[in-house]
Parts: sequence; structure tokens; C-alpha cells
Amino acid sequence: MSKSNSIKKTLFAGVAALGIGAVPMASWAETLGDALASAYKTSGLLEQNRATLRATDEGVSQAMAALRPSLSYSYSGGKTIYDADTYGEWSNTLSLVASADLYTFGRNKLAVDVQKEFVLATRAALVNIEQTVLADAVDAYMGVREAQAVLNLRQSAVRLNQQNLRAAQDRFEVGEITRTEVSQYEAQLASTRAELAAAQGELAAARETYKVAIGHYPEKLSSPPNIKLPVSGVEAAVTLAKQKHPGIVALQHEVRAHDITVEVAERSILPTVDASISHSVTDNTNSSAYEDNYTSLSVGVSGTIYSGGSIASQVREAIADRDASRAELLQTTREVEQSVRTNWSLLSVYAASEEASNAYVKAQRVAYDGVKEEADLGAATTLDVLDAEQDLLDAQVSAIQARIARETQAFSVLQSMGLLTVDQLKLDVPVYDPSAYYNAVKNAPTTYVSPQGEKLDRVLKGLMKD
Repeated sequence: MSKSNSIKKTLFAGVAALGIGAVPMASWAETLGDALASAYKTSGLLEQNRATLRATDEGVSQAMAALRPSLSYSYSGGKTIYDADTYGEWSNTLSLVASADLYTFGRNKLAVDVQKEFVLATRAALVNIEQTVLADAVDAYMGVREAQAVLNLRQSAVRLNQQNLRAAQDRFEVGEITRTEVSQYEAQLASTRAELAAAQGELAAARETYKVAIGHYPEKLSSPPNIKLPVSGVEAAVTLAKQKHPGIVALQHEVRAHDITVEVAERSILPTVDASISHSVTDNTNSSAYEDNYTSLSVGVSGTIYSGGSIASQVREAIADRDASRAELLQTTREVEQSVRTNWSLLSVYAASEEASNAYVKAQRVAYDGVKEEADLGAATTLDVLDAEQDLLDAQVSAIQARIARETQAFSVLQSMGLLTVDQLKLDVPVYDPSAYYNAVKNAPTTYVSPQGEKLDRVLKGLMKD
């Protein structure tokens, strides 16, 4: 085999490292779907926000409790001292009190509605966090693939330059080239070794990022399949994003919650009708008969006549919070639209860039072959050959980056539309049910007392197992 054919074969091995025209990887390689499922199962960020959602669910439970009567007790004991030598008998008093708000002009009921809206907002926020987790996993997966492909290319470059240097030394020994030309090959080899060391460092960093995002170190990774987007045009994508994006949905529920909060604040000036019933028992330690045993029932109306402007301030505060949430919703909607349009455009840009990069690699390979042939005929210098070789390697790196960018960008489009979720991607992983805990606590069960409390215990045990 001639030196020229050997060099061309080594370069082709470097191009194959890109995955361009390469055969599919072994079936046992980890797929992107496997990696995303692992990220979903092991994400600490998701666990954190699921706990936040459960805490928000408890707000509904507490608001529901305010609609019900409360039962309390009190005990007191003591004796009366009349003078230094005279003491009264020790007496014990036990009281049971049941109380309830009979009518609050709808404030308590509206408070429940506020908490329900916050629950729905937090659920949508959890979906947005899910998108972030999966997007980070995609970036980590693609980052390892890119770093590994570049490393393979740099290794091929080092092997190529080692062959070039050996060939140059052989030619120098027979007097075909000068010592200067051998030194040029030595410099090129040193440069490619430095690039190889940098590529090894980048792969090590990418592996650590992968472990954090996905939960384990990568082994062999397969090329992801092309994603079919749910819409065919950018206008349809914008319309769908405005309807489905969890960031928008969350703020819509927050706006509704603040609307209701304004109603609650405006009704706080109205009175409250309440009732209570109490039963007290008092006895003396030295008497077999109860000193007192009575039951009382009362109904009352209470309200604020003047509070120094506090109620009016609370109303203004609620209105300001509502206006702020509306403005945030408007701004977020604009940002989501901008993100969809930008990412949709970049998808076309990266696709065109990949096509151009592949053409660039082919052209540079032809150019390298031509310069090499010219060098064999004495029409090109050693430096011309080394420059052409470096141009080809740079083109191969650009092709790697363009391909990974195009593959990643499809997921960025899905995320900007609010569709980068386990359900949308149909990942093979059990999906967290945000309503399970809510359904167990929404009626404010008392643990160990009611059937609802027992159901809540089972839900909590299931969460701990997960």
C-alpha cells in the first residue's frame, strides 16, 4: 500500500468518527430515551418541586378546615388563699368548647378557591421543571456524543501525524527531504497531541455533566432518531405554545388566584357571624358533689369599624399583586412566542449548517488529496500538505458540531413549545401523578382517625418508596 493511500485511509477513519455515513451503533448502546427516563427517575430537582407541590396541596386542606367547626378543651386547677391560716378547697375545672363561623360573606369559600388555583399553578410549574430536567439531559447526552466524536477524530489525527513523521524520517534518511521538513512534521504531531489532550479533558468534563443530569456515567451512546415536530409551521407552533406552555398555564392560574384574593380583601370589611357551645365541669377535691356543671350556647356578630386604614391598604396590596401577575403573564407570553420563533429559525439554520459542513468536509478531502498528489510530484511543499491536512481536520470538527447542534435544536423547539415532557416523548418510565397526594389531603383528613387519613398514609408510603 502506498503512503498516500495509507494517509487517506487514516483520514477516512477520522471522518467515520463523526457518524457521517457510519452504520448504526450496537443495539445494546444507551439510547437518548433511556437517558431521559433515567434523568426523570433520579432528578433531585424534580423531587424538590414535587415536595413543593405537596406543600401547596396542604393549603387547600387548611382552607377547607376553616369551613368546619373546631373543638378545643381547657383545664385549670387551683385553690383560694384567704389568709395565712385559711385555704380554700382545691378545685378542678374542665371545659370543652365547639365553635364555628356561620357566615363570612363567602370569604372562607373564596380562600379555598385561591388555594386550588395555586395548586394548579404549582402543577404547571412542576411540568416546566420537568422540561428543564429533560433539556439538561438532552444537552448532557449530546455533549458526551460530541466530545467523544471529537476525541476519536483527534486520536485519528495523532495516528495520521505519527505515520507522516515516520514517513518523513525515512525520506530524510535517503536524502529526499530536508531536516526542516522533518521538523515541520514533528511540530504538527505535537500540535495534534495538544488538541488530543484538550479533547480528553472536554470528554471528562462532559461525562461529569452527564452523571449529574442523568444519574450515572455514560457508556456507549447511540445516535438519536429524528424527531417529528407536532406542527409543520412556526405560526402553528406559536399558537400551540400559547395554549400549552406550562409557564403560561402556571401564570394564568396565578392571575386567577390574585383576582379571587382581591375579592377576599374587599369582603374583609364585612362582619363575621359565629357560634359556640361550651360545657364546663368544676369539682372540689374534698367534696363528692360537683360544685358546678353547666352548658352555654352563644351566637355573635363581629366586624371592624376602624382599623387605621389597614383593610384599605390590604385591598390596594391585593390589587397591585393582581396587576403584577397580569403583567408577568403578558411578558411571559411574549417571551414564549419569541423563544418559539427563534428556536424554529435556528432549527433551519442548523440543518443548513450541517449540510454545508458535510459538503465542506468532502471538498477539503478532495483538496487534501490534490495537495498530497502535488507534493508527490514536487509541485507542493510539505507545509502545503500540513495546512491541507489541518483544514480537513477542522472541517471534520465543524461537521461534528453542526450535526450535534441540529439534533439538539429539535428538542429546544419542543421545549419552547412546552412539549418537552415525559408524556409527549412517550418515555418508558412511570409518570408522577400530581393528583394522588392532592386527592388524599383536599378534604383535610385527620391522620389515624378517618378513612381518608388511612388513604393519605398509603400515598405517603408510596412516595417514600419512589
